[in-house]
Amino acid sequence: MRIAICDDIPDQLETIFKMVNEYIKANNINAETRTFLHPDTLLEYCKTENAQLYLLDVVMPMMSGVQLGLELRTLDREAQIIYTTSASEYALDSFSVNPLNYLIKPIQKDKLFSTLDLAMMKIKANEQTITIKTKHGLHTIPVSEVECCEYINHTVKYTLSGGKIAETTTIKGSFSEYIIPIISDKRFIQPHASFIVNMSCVERLSRDGFTLRSGMFVPVSGKLFSEVKNTYLNFRLGKEVAVIC
Repeated sequence: MRIAICDDIPDQLETIFKMVNEYIKANNINAETRTFLHPDTLLEYCKTENAQLYLLDVVMPMMSGVQLGLELRTLDREAQIIYTTSASEYALDSFSVNPLNYLIKPIQKDKLFSTLDLAMMKIKANEQTITIKTKHGLHTIPVSEVECCEYINHTVKYTLSGGKIAETTTIKGSFSEYIIPIISDKRFIQPHASFIVNMSCVERLSRDGFTLRSGMFVPVSGKLFSEVKNTYLNFRLGKEVAVIC
């Protein structure tokens, strides 16, 4: 699990970081926590990594937490977002982001921990995993970490977040049958006979194909382009996306 915290005040960022790490250790959660002083740095990080939980300050001079939350929602509609701020008057505005909670600073540990309990329940409920057979043995992968899959000579190559690669041994049956557990997830689409793509990881769509935030290019079959484009736009729910037709 990845957790990202963004606050432009270093002392407050450090305080939240320590409390989150205390919670993680107390509950024996396998998580990586990253801190960001600037929203742009967090958005740059999100080009290659997806966090499952974000804790965001609301009042920041360069970009408000609400604006940042809306940007994050265009990348991932399933992530949990918690706002932390000393300005309660922005609470109503923040609900356009569908946050899990709005915590007023100074943050009380018990309120943060109860909110984190709820976040973990939601993340666990949303998280799916798949287990694949590789030449090194069985490998369990969170579906949220899969950027795309490619069918190559009766094997399936998984490109994962952070540039990691996992490749199966020879699979039985067709690629279409093999990917049923993944393609049933609404984040995924099959734009080509040999590829499936996690739409949460897409940077832009052109007539030739998808460009992922990692820089990888995935082709779209010409006869499927119209259907793929409509599915992708519906997935983004009308939010601003880069589509070149």
